[in-house]
Amino acid sequence: MGTQYNITLVLDAEQSLPKPQFVIQTEIDIWLQDFNQIMSTYIPDSELMRLNRAPVEIPFALSAPLFEVLLLSDQIYTASAGSFDVTVGPLVNLWGFGPLASSVEQPKQSAIDTQLANIGQHNLQLNKQTATKQSKLFIDLSAIAKGYGVDVIAANLETLGIQNYLIEIGGEIRVKGQNKRRKDWRLGIERPSLLHTSNQQTIEINRGGVATSGDYRNYFEQQGVRYSHTIDPRSGWPVNHKLASITVIANTAAEADAWATALTVAGPEQALAIADKNQLAVFLIIKSETGFIESYNSLFVPYLGAID
Repeated sequence: MGTQYNITLVLDAEQSLPKPQFVIQTEIDIWLQDFNQIMSTYIPDSELMRLNRAPVEIPFALSAPLFEVLLLSDQIYTASAGSFDVTVGPLVNLWGFGPLASSVEQPKQSAIDTQLANIGQHNLQLNKQTATKQSKLFIDLSAIAKGYGVDVIAANLETLGIQNYLIEIGGEIRVKGQNKRRKDWRLGIERPSLLHTSNQQTIEINRGGVATSGDYRNYFEQQGVRYSHTIDPRSGWPVNHKLASITVIANTAAEADAWATALTVAGPEQALAIADKNQLAVFLIIKSETGFIESYNSLFVPYLGAID
């Protein structure tokens, strides 16, 4: 996945690990290697890349994990009115941000229109653990796969009887239970900055997935115009609004991961309404002429902690 992971386990009183710690870590590494072999766009023979090369209108048999991720992606694609779309990969590459990027510059509108003809998860039919492409699609799961990987680790740890944990892969988080101080897990929402200097807000949570999406690090500038790495799959252009970052709390890390991207595309005016409709707790940091403005919905209130 091109990133690192961190896992904290807390045992209940008089509880011991069912296996030595190094054995559990070795198993986690194996789970992630197997997972990467399914979901990666950087491994040529991964299951996902074989699906990307598969012929149009021919059913392609999927493993259970890939089918589940694509099914969840399709549900969020529909619920977000297309602002989350795992087929956006060719546009991400075209703008210079993807695994097959050719350059970092504003493409011509004609090139954008050409790629838009092959964008849209509605062109991917899912049925009985198969996928059938209705057009030439390139699927990129980078906006949901890390979160799903976190959920895979969580499920496996729970089979070992571990009920207090914090799992993080590349910023996608899932927690359950309490930390070593026997309090809810405490997480920081970073203040938008290139320096990683401070938190805008902290949250306290004992169950769920947490993800933050922002446009303040990955971008390029051309002729004085800033282009975000977040591409709106409906227009083919980078998002252009005042939302600096959004943090989403959902039942799973995969849902939080995907919805953070969807709501970033939607922008600050629509994000709160979409979040309320889909029962998501969200915290927005919005750019203004005088600094940053915070906004959040009522579902987020129970998680608010003291600012560091």
